Amino acid sequence: MDEAAPGLFGTAFTADPYPAYAWLRTNAPVHKTVLPSGVSAWLVTRYADARRALADPRLSKDPRRHRAAEHASGRVGIPGERRANVMTHLLNIDPPDHTRLRRLVSQAFTPRRVAAFEPRVRELADRLVDGFAERGSADLIDEFAFPLPIYAICDMLGVPAEDQDDFRHWAGMMLHTAGKRGGVGRAVKRMRAYLGELIHRKREDLGDDLISGLIRASDDGEQLSEEEAAAMAFILLFAGFETTVNLIGNGMLSLLRNPAELARLRGAVAAGDEALLASAAEELLRFDGPVELATWRFATEPLTLGGERVATGDPVLVVLAAADRDPERFAAPDTLDLGRADNPHLGYGHGIHYCLGAPLARAEARTALATLLGRLPDIRLAADPGELRWRGGLIMRGLRALPVEFGPR
Repeated sequence: MDEAAPGLFGTAFTADPYPAYAWLRTNAPVHKTVLPSGVSAWLVTRYADARRALADPRLSKDPRRHRAAEHASGRVGIPGERRANVMTHLLNIDPPDHTRLRRLVSQAFTPRRVAAFEPRVRELADRLVDGFAERGSADLIDEFAFPLPIYAICDMLGVPAEDQDDFRHWAGMMLHTAGKRGGVGRAVKRMRAYLGELIHRKREDLGDDLISGLIRASDDGEQLSEEEAAAMAFILLFAGFETTVNLIGNGMLSLLRNPAELARLRGAVAAGDEALLASAAEELLRFDGPVELATWRFATEPLTLGGERVATGDPVLVVLAAADRDPERFAAPDTLDLGRADNPHLGYGHGIHYCLGAPLARAEARTALATLLGRLPDIRLAADPGELRWRGGLIMRGLRALPVEFGPR
């Protein structure tokens, strides 16, 4: 990178990476850099290149395609997943194994199951707001955005109520030690051990929950092994909670910093305008989404991306945050427009690895926005935006805290 290039991965970059990504899109759209972990990887920042890369079969999701030493050291992928034996999930495998597992898991994680679960999400959201509505202030991350998805996914998976606080603790370890691989690794190991025990118990007494659905899932006599079921339950939990924490937190901050759009959405919620609520959830995901970089990919052969030659085994990271603000694809990309009509963002990915949990994430986002703006219509930011702190880590983008105020009610 030449002298005019912006710095990457520092404190200022973490707070606002978008100017740096704009520079990369213009000057080095496919750029090789050294990550904070010491791994060299290619960053793909333009929308057209990103969309192609997400669906390119030459870019494998299997970490074993990478150099063995870096894979073994845990510097790529989810910290601790290798030691905890949860590698066999959809984010780490390619066809034909990916095709088989996704088909089996899709039988359990159905749109019907998500739709039936929406009233429970609304109940959880209202209960959480009840906890701070009379006080007139709250930290929306700790008191709402964090507990909502963790309790929701626990309920959906079938984790007994008496065990859910353990999951909240482990999830908190992953959230608050982001960038510190030891803490995340310990949380992953504890979750994996618990899920193995829970799957074993549920085999003896199947219910209507998602883990029971994973156990039942079969196709032409095939079934998920216990290891595969545990890995899938883990990744649904891991991928399903932090992304939603960040989607709610980043989304509410974007609204609070854009008063006209906040008022627009508040009016839509009051009027029961479901169309604008759904459009808003998509635009907030595009504008400042929860996943900054798509998860790891590795070149299985030499290939050319954006004019750059990528060698076999090289890691490739698609920068969703950069692609979704590409002016070649989005009109006025740095403007929040909740009614944006043409919005094919990449926030849920693209191709065969398109997010399986997208329907649940959309339902949780719509419910969270409707609950907060419906019950706290005068909600406002209780800190200077420059004072807010963002969590470290490579893949996710999220706030440590989001203090707000409102009239006690």
